Amino acid sequence: MADQVAGQTTTDYLQDLLLDTDDVEEFLAEFARFAAVRLFEQPGETLCGITLLRNKRPGTVASSNEAARELDELQYLFSEGPCLTACEEQRTVHVADVTTDERWSGYLSRAAEHGVGSILAVPFSLEAGARAALNVYSTAKGGFDPAAIATAETFVAQTSKALMLSVRLAQHSESVTNLKAAMTSRTAIDIAIGIIMAQNRCSQVEALTILKSVSNSRNEKVRDIAASVVASIGQAEPETHFDP
Repeated sequence: MADQVAGQTTTDYLQDLLLDTDDVEEFLAEFARFAAVRLFEQPGETLCGITLLRNKRPGTVASSNEAARELDELQYLFSEGPCLTACEEQRTVHVADVTTDERWSGYLSRAAEHGVGSILAVPFSLEAGARAALNVYSTAKGGFDPAAIATAETFVAQTSKALMLSVRLAQHSESVTNLKAAMTSRTAIDIAIGIIMAQNRCSQVEALTILKSVSNSRNEKVRDIAASVVASIGQAEPETHFDP
């Protein structure tokens, strides 16, 4: 199974998954479950998580189950561990036995309490500004032999582009949401300025000055004052037509 997964079957699967999934989070979650269930042939249970490091802040963007997420977040709590090192140094990190490895002793002792025997972290190759790693936890000590490590590295190399695309999609979605919010606020402000101009027979500049003056005196945001002005004449919240 591992050889088959590491070949064309993996690429085809991820391409189909990316095309068939509308939600980025859903894609990444299925990605992590796929890695946990199909990537390794070994004794014990395998858990997988994906850590994304952006602006020097780590976060788990997907996990095969809640236990994997908890193990990732433990590393963030300690601010150290194999997956963080893999992200920051862009190299594969292998912990053959969490009870004897002397690195990150605080985190590894807690991981052992959660039933983890060994850990493998492999970095994805992403564009500048974002770093990520696949974190694999095995309940067995010595759970990752050289062949398993090579399989994981091949898998990550094949899937780096898919992950990079999903990150871009997420960033695009965030940008669209922020842009919509900004445009909605701008629409309300423009309508409010028009109302003030009509009521006070003043210029656009004067109407904006009035709006800002009320905002300062009430210690409220301009967009909130604008929404109140629009509502005061019985108008519903203005709609912003935006096609990304």
